[in-house]
Amino acid sequence: MVRPKPALRTTASITTAAVLLTGAALGAAPAAGAAPATAPASAASAPGLTFHDIPGSGGITLKGNVFRPAGAPAGATHPLIVFPTSWAMPQIEYLAQAQKLADSGYVVVSYTSRGFWLSGGKIEVAGPPDIADASAVIDWALANTSADPDRIGMGGVSYGAGISLLAAGHDPRIKAVAALSGWADLIDSIYSGRTQHLQAAALLGGAGLITGRPSDELSRTLKDFLGSNLDKEPEMIAWGAKRSPATYLDKINTNGAAIMMGNAWGDTIFPPNQYASFYEKLAGPKRLEFRPGDHATAELTGLFGLPNDTWTSTRRWFDRYLKGERNGIDTEQPVQLKSRTDKGYEGYADWKSVGAAKNRIALDGTKKVWANVDSGANGGITLLSNALDQFLKLPPTVSVPLLPRTFASVWQSERYGSEQGVRGTAELHTTVTSTKSSGTFVAYLYDVGPLGVGKLVSNAPYTFHGRTPGRPFPVDLELFSTAYDVPAGHRLALVIDTVDPLYIEHNPTGAQLTFSSPASDPSHLSVPLREK
Repeated sequence: MVRPKPALRTTASITTAAVLLTGAALGAAPAAGAAPATAPASAASAPGLTFHDIPGSGGITLKGNVFRPAGAPAGATHPLIVFPTSWAMPQIEYLAQAQKLADSGYVVVSYTSRGFWLSGGKIEVAGPPDIADASAVIDWALANTSADPDRIGMGGVSYGAGISLLAAGHDPRIKAVAALSGWADLIDSIYSGRTQHLQAAALLGGAGLITGRPSDELSRTLKDFLGSNLDKEPEMIAWGAKRSPATYLDKINTNGAAIMMGNAWGDTIFPPNQYASFYEKLAGPKRLEFRPGDHATAELTGLFGLPNDTWTSTRRWFDRYLKGERNGIDTEQPVQLKSRTDKGYEGYADWKSVGAAKNRIALDGTKKVWANVDSGANGGITLLSNALDQFLKLPPTVSVPLLPRTFASVWQSERYGSEQGVRGTAELHTTVTSTKSSGTFVAYLYDVGPLGVGKLVSNAPYTFHGRTPGRPFPVDLELFSTAYDVPAGHRLALVIDTVDPLYIEHNPTGAQLTFSSPASDPSHLSVPLREK
């Protein structure tokens, strides 16, 4: 078992404290025993909106609300949409979109997920009780509203997206799903490259403590995760698999729900790779949309009722597969991407067609870096950095010529004579030798301008354990998928260092990593490009 160093524990504590302070600043209320969260007076008095106590699974009560279509004749039935709330959010999260859907003829039921705010139970992280809750809410809606049992959809943002996908594998009544900023593989989301995503896990843990009641299992798992308790790694992976829609892929395909998935390129909680991989394996009607932003920022303006592409697609998806409207969404290219440089949407027949052309950058020579020191290259701050990229075109930057080569290895391409459209997943292959049996490194891909300023295109961490010191071993690492246009006259740079505030690192004090390129197995970076 690898014990976290004191500096690591301090970093985790500081991060968690920052999350708690941020939650307080945003007005998060105490969970148990607090006054009920209520909608603004104007929303509470809106036609067709009522608030309810809804029986959940295991005898708990879920706090929910219902929007009904106005002016519907007696006896008429309507398609039903169920929205579980996002992590730490109360039941009023979807009021604006629920009203729009009700105005177009849907019954919409939103509920606060168990363990949060005034809903009963404890936080189970989309475990079996949460999946059972989704079916219980459907049961209640069929018994208490004009919902049509043959036209049922589910959807939501983040936590609501994950629960909706999981429910689609367990309840065949669900005919359509819109899963926005969610996950398909929980372990590949927050433990990719066998590396703990520190800020993401601390954010989720801190928000859960502020707004809900974590289960004993969640508290224990989070403690083992942040504490780098490798003795518990198999248990943590099994815990994540139980909560991953990818585990139930066969059931989801058998049930046949039409599934739309949307996410942001820079999602630092649920990176896009795992969504794309899951999408490719879905057998029924499906759609995949990626846009600039960080976790849930692509959907955010729509939650306030403002125009929003993601929510427009969501309504069209439900209209097609719950109402049967021929609105054209099923005849469009099913994979829709928007570059971070905002050049409009690009359609593809499938994910494999994204970045079909490849630019292979040779990683020649042998480079050595000392561990435990942040070179200055990093992936930014969870929720903040990629939101700045989305709205202000300000991704994390670094001066590539000034990076200390003692702590960072750098390779650069030639300058490109024309614009290069990076699309999809860059793949790193290299050979690593460590002076210690465990270690972590982070790979970064930068767009480098004429002055040497690098704008972050993508990154990904990699951790190893149980290696023989001094013995080389090959590494294959997928960087997080993206869509980014490199201007003519710029070049791409690959930077590797060993410390990033986004991740927990496992480099013992004094460790040194060597990156080499044997003649029999050359190191390279394969960059996917849009075909011209």
